[in-house]
Amino acid sequence: MLKSVKPNIIIHNMSDEMFAIIAQGAKDLNIDLPPGAGAAFGAYYDFLEKRGQNVNLTAISGVEEVACQHFLDSLALLKAADFKNTSVLDIGSGAGFPGVPLRIAEPAISLTLLDAAGKRITFLEELCVNLGIGVTCVKARAEDAARTGEFRERFDIVVSRAVARLNILCELCLPFVRVGGLFIAMKGINSEGETEDAKNAIETLGAEFDKFYDYTIQIADITHRAILIKKTVKTPEKYPRRFSRIQKATL
Repeated sequence: MLKSVKPNIIIHNMSDEMFAIIAQGAKDLNIDLPPGAGAAFGAYYDFLEKRGQNVNLTAISGVEEVACQHFLDSLALLKAADFKNTSVLDIGSGAGFPGVPLRIAEPAISLTLLDAAGKRITFLEELCVNLGIGVTCVKARAEDAARTGEFRERFDIVVSRAVARLNILCELCLPFVRVGGLFIAMKGINSEGETEDAKNAIETLGAEFDKFYDYTIQIADITHRAILIKKTVKTPEKYPRRFSRIQKATL
């Protein structure tokens, strides 16, 4: 159950409510938002409610749920790593989480959104135009895009909130990360076993486990985890494999 926002905030409409929740949630996370961020999140919510239903992007709806489970959950990554002036790739971006909220809160990010579904990419392109933010949207499967010179080992930080197991996500995401960069996987708080199962994949793909970053969205009493994996050497050229092979013979 969501807690009430601060009683000294007067709520007139949905935009005010969104602004209040985001402002309080960011304060709780010790994140300073730039001017205009509250209005941007309000516009994001409106666009998601109007257009997202047609694309079947998320089962979560309502101002409080979207603010906490999508927007603030994404923003929490800003405390897990330094995103300023970085190139960021969001793999399997869907409705734009966590990439677009990160870009709203940290305008110095150079953001690329990647998704295999054309309808989702169209939604993301229109969303970013609506928000007035410069973002590159790419329709492609991760295992295909990672084999191109344009994207392979080009990004400082790769993020993903996809539901796949971590060993599968590592093979899809780590080939995009430059040496010295980070892959951040958004997971549940009880992910030690999944991380242990991914040890061979992490090592094989040229990386090492960095840390867990656990965070709580206090307004909603939600605790989640970001798994940070650091790229140490180049990923062997044979990875990523075809997705059917990744599924059948996980690293």
